Amino acid sequence: MTSLPTLEELRSAGALRPIDYHFARSTARLANDDREELLVSAGLTSARIGDGHVCLELSELAGTTPDLGEGERRRYPELTVWREILLSSPMVSTGNTLAPLVLTDANRLYLRRYWLHESFLAQQILQRAATLTEEAGEDHALEALFPGAGADDKQRQAALLASRHPFAVVSGGPGTGKTFTVVKILALLVEQALAAGKAPPRMTLLAPTGKAAARLVESIQGAKDALPCSDAVKEAISDEASTIHRALGSIPGSSTHFRHNKNNPLVTDLVLVDEASMVNVALMSRLLEAIPATARFILLGDKDQLASVEAGAVLGDICNSSQKFSDNVRPRIADCVTHLTRSYRYKEGSGIEALALAVNAGDATTALEVLASARYPDVALRPALPGNRLGTTLPTQLGNGYRDFHAATTPEETLAALGLFRVLCAHRNGPSSVTSVNAEVRRQIDKRGRATPGLLHYDKQPIMISINDYDLQLFNGDVGAVMRTPNGLRAFFESKEGPPRSFSPSRLPAHVPVYAMSIHKSQGSEFADIAIVLPPENSPVLTRELIYTAITRAKERLTIYADEAVVRACIQTPTRRSSGLRDLLWS
Repeated sequence: MTSLPTLEELRSAGALRPIDYHFARSTARLANDDREELLVSAGLTSARIGDGHVCLELSELAGTTPDLGEGERRRYPELTVWREILLSSPMVSTGNTLAPLVLTDANRLYLRRYWLHESFLAQQILQRAATLTEEAGEDHALEALFPGAGADDKQRQAALLASRHPFAVVSGGPGTGKTFTVVKILALLVEQALAAGKAPPRMTLLAPTGKAAARLVESIQGAKDALPCSDAVKEAISDEASTIHRALGSIPGSSTHFRHNKNNPLVTDLVLVDEASMVNVALMSRLLEAIPATARFILLGDKDQLASVEAGAVLGDICNSSQKFSDNVRPRIADCVTHLTRSYRYKEGSGIEALALAVNAGDATTALEVLASARYPDVALRPALPGNRLGTTLPTQLGNGYRDFHAATTPEETLAALGLFRVLCAHRNGPSSVTSVNAEVRRQIDKRGRATPGLLHYDKQPIMISINDYDLQLFNGDVGAVMRTPNGLRAFFESKEGPPRSFSPSRLPAHVPVYAMSIHKSQGSEFADIAIVLPPENSPVLTRELIYTAITRAKERLTIYADEAVVRACIQTPTRRSSGLRDLLWS
């Protein structure tokens, strides 16, 4: 005989975190309703948030048997019964009344705040997508910015759509010209405003991290100089960017409330968000809440990259290119999304590009053939690292990759050399992880006498900031280098203008060595050569999006250290984030 799994059993089996367990208990206590169905539902919904999902899909669990280890078999309720029990509790509503949990007609169970975030996002995006504007001078400006481009040119299409809708998305893989395209979009919008006798739009350029914001500024500055337009138009294109949190005005001690909101909106006419795949549903909702209804909203990113660390896959849901629809029921949002497919980064016959395409298609067999083929000398598959050691090949690659870094004599040369090579790991801790690789590199450095054992800092040490420090203008993900100077050891970081900034290492916020970094942290970066280190066995972290993101950080060469079976499993495991945003936008 089977029966419902209990909250205690799910906690013991590791299906619930302590916070999930206590949330469920608190919910039941407030409702004065301790039915096991309510307890289990509340706990599982909270646990799904921790796993990056926005909701719990009841239809996927209903009638199934959870893995509780040995013992009596358990089974979740059938869907109809489960819905009836939940909706009979004061702690669950369909959204019309206040309750901690919301159950939708699509059998999705939400924590109320995430249901509100998702509903608000959909409403705001659809409202902008439904608005159509045509400005003076559009055809002339398009021809000037895209000379000779036909109507089927994807970059020209993106610019045209962005000029006609207050909401636009430009998605594409590395080297497809996303930033180049969006700079032309900004130029087009300025041209239209000037042609109509209006002031150029006030622009707010944003990114999820300080590193991504700095790269956005660098890219826009480079692309702006090549624009075929007047100096007045170029000057009107902003080349200042900040993190989303900083633009919204983070309140100390709170990660969910900001100074800018619907009652105190941002002063802007246009908001552009780069690396949008990294933005979670809660932060995107807070951002849209703070954007004036009259402002344009443009998202830039790669829909196939890793989703945000926190709940949601907002860019993937918005881009939903796989959704089928007929011309007579074409969703409004379809005219706001452009996916760039042609890559200008890689040379003809590039193994990196061939590998990325195979991985993105979920074709593990072709991907492994590319890695093994002599036709593609720029990619290789090597044996997995032995435990916490570096093996035989990776030390040589590390030596070659950091040769220019160690040979550099100036801060400028040293920082530039940091972009030549990096080890990217799937795991932060455990075998073949960021921690183990960095620790082993340090052990080798101490052994060779390049650093004093026990001392935190040493000459030619690459480091990465772990937390934001607004006073020092150093942000999570910023990479720098410690160097010996006549004034002792100093830590150098790139500056937006002028020479690198210099700090005493003792003044730095929390930071870590960065010979190796996590694949998540590498988003928004690129390196000439990378080594991808996967764990010796498959794990839930290993997904198609993870390995695709790692591969597309490389410009010239890449080596993967992993067993074939692990690589195959990784490619065949796409990330799936439960949410209702896709249906709300595309149905």
